[in-house]
Amino acid sequence: MIKDYSGLYQFIKKQQSFLCVGLDSDISRIPQHIIEKEEDPIFEFNKAIIDATKDLCVAYKPNIAFYESLGPNGWHSLKKTLDYIPKSHFTIADAKRGDIGNTSIQYAKTFFESLSFDSITVAPYMGEDSIKPFLTFKDKWVILLALTSNKGSLDFQLIEDKMGVPLYKEVLKKSSQWGSVENMMYVVGATKPTFLSEIRKIIPNHFLLVPGVGAQGGSLSEVCKYGLNDKVGLLVNSSRSIIFASSGIDFAKAARSAAASIQQEMKSILDSM
Repeated sequence: MIKDYSGLYQFIKKQQSFLCVGLDSDISRIPQHIIEKEEDPIFEFNKAIIDATKDLCVAYKPNIAFYESLGPNGWHSLKKTLDYIPKSHFTIADAKRGDIGNTSIQYAKTFFESLSFDSITVAPYMGEDSIKPFLTFKDKWVILLALTSNKGSLDFQLIEDKMGVPLYKEVLKKSSQWGSVENMMYVVGATKPTFLSEIRKIIPNHFLLVPGVGAQGGSLSEVCKYGLNDKVGLLVNSSRSIIFASSGIDFAKAARSAAASIQQEMKSILDSM
């Protein structure tokens, strides 16, 4: 079980990878033969993906929306999936929660105690008292949204104040005072790699969760060029381009091939550090 910064770094070195596999397991895209055969197709799909990729990655990130949208059965599939992920791997609840303090406490209990995730993605818009409750849990991590890949990120995240400082930088500066490199990470989209050099000036040592490599068009080499630190400091997520690499009976084999391609590029980058 990964409990601290050093443990995560050591596991990255062991695996020769800083790949996070996103389990965005959309029931409408799961291969038909699994739908027809299995009582719990979401779990069986995830199980096959995990078996195919666990030696190539360091983390798994279930996107909670694809589970909770299915009601109680979806939550059951999520719990079974989480229990199946090897304890050696870092787990991320991609839940994007964030609310007033007493509500955040309940969200934290849901994902840290009931489900035993290692970390959760959290939206910072409501400020410190919406984030602090998550940080009270020992050996757990908050992954704060900072600069995202979607087009709508332009609506707020890059708005500048009178001094010309964009909002995402204020989020980084202010929030980095609430926790430490041992319990906080940040989401920075891979489609904005050149911003990473500016981000590293503000938070040089924090881990960054970087989605957008693969289906969204992000470049791993560009992300690493601007975002690596001396302890790697990156978890690069790829979801659809791995788990939906094929819709046929060979889906797990195709997922492994897609993950291996990324892992080999990561290995080359790590070897050159």
